[in-house]
Amino acid sequence: MTDRPLVVFACVHNAGRSQMAAALFNQMVDPSRARAISAGTRPGTRVHPNVVAAMHEVGIDLTAVKPQLLTTDLAGGATLLVTMGCVEECPTLPDVGRDDWPLDDPATLPIEGVRVVRDEIRRRVSRLLESRGWCLG
Repeated sequence: MTDRPLVVFACVHNAGRSQMAAALFNQMVDPSRARAISAGTRPGTRVHPNVVAAMHEVGIDLTAVKPQLLTTDLAGGATLLVTMGCVEECPTLPDVGRDDWPLDDPATLPIEGVRVVRDEIRRRVSRLLESRGWCLG
C-alpha cells in the first residue's frame, strides 16, 4: 500500500489546521486510494486543546498526536502539498503539486471559531477527495 498517493498538509506549528486536515482526510478517504500526513515548519509542543476538543466532537481523537517538523524527507513521495499559513516557509518539493488554503489559525480562537475552521477544512477535504476520485465507496 506504499504506492498510494500521499497528501501532506502543512502549517507553521502543526498544532491546528494541518492536524485537522490530515485527520479529516484520513477519516474520509478510501484508504486503498490515498493517505495524508501533517507537519509544520516550526512545530509546536502539542496540538491546541480547542482543536483536540473540536475534533473529538466529530469522532477523531488527536490527544496522542504530536506535531512534527516538515522536511523534504518526510514529504518524500508526496503527490500534493497543501499549505495553510506557511507558504513562504514551506519547502518547495520538486514534482509535487501545491495548493494553499488560506484559513484562520485556530491557536487563539475560542472553540466556536475552531469549529468554523474545522468545518471549512472538512468542505475543502471533501472537494479534494471528490476531484481526485479518492472518496469512500
